[in-house]
Amino acid sequence: MAVPAEAIPPRILIVDDDVKFCRLVQDYLEPLGYTVGMAHSGHEGLERALSEPYAAVILDVMLPGINGLEVLRQLRRKSDVPVLMLTARGDEADRIAGLEIGADDYLPKTFSIRELLARLRAVLRRSTMTAEVAAEPSQAPIPLGELWIDPEARAASLGGKSLNLTPIEYQILLTLARAPGRVRTREQLLDAVADRSFDVFDRSIDVHVSSLRKKLGDDVKTPRFIETVRGAGYRMKKPVAEFEA
Repeated sequence: MAVPAEAIPPRILIVDDDVKFCRLVQDYLEPLGYTVGMAHSGHEGLERALSEPYAAVILDVMLPGINGLEVLRQLRRKSDVPVLMLTARGDEADRIAGLEIGADDYLPKTFSIRELLARLRAVLRRSTMTAEVAAEPSQAPIPLGELWIDPEARAASLGGKSLNLTPIEYQILLTLARAPGRVRTREQLLDAVADRSFDVFDRSIDVHVSSLRKKLGDDVKTPRFIETVRGAGYRMKKPVAEFEA
């Protein structure tokens, strides 16, 4: 039986050059049972994230040495540790870039410490649920033409070539593939990949779908796999007859 995530004090890494801010977050989280590590440069943060076991990383975009986006890019080559990105107020470009690279969530640096905690808990719960799903036995592979999804291995391939998907991209793909031809709203997709409430203006799901489409080689105007249903959401196209058994 799996041990509840709450029973294990999570180790969190904060990568931010603002030492005072790091201390503030540490002082808030540690009485709640978290163990907090800190790094104040991109190089140090990347080294610690790769060499030490952390449940999640809180990563600022603006860092000395290498910036947070490059840290995330290099981190994703070797690790799928959940990453909560911190961005400057209103800097949409950074948020989109972070999500495309593989950030699990983002938070503008105008947040309250309570909102940071809520987002962190959501990221950790999502990571735990992902691990539990991966451990479930007897999940049959899903063939969709040349696209092949193996839920048991949490892997997908296209034309026999493995797809390098982030955990969120994979979960979106799996959710759509399990019901080809049926529309999934943004809210339903968010529920599938996250354990927190998003407001109606949160468009991060569109960024993840866009990144997923690029990896599938999908043309938005003439998609082979993921269709946009205007005003509703997304759906996976049903396989054409030649692929059906």
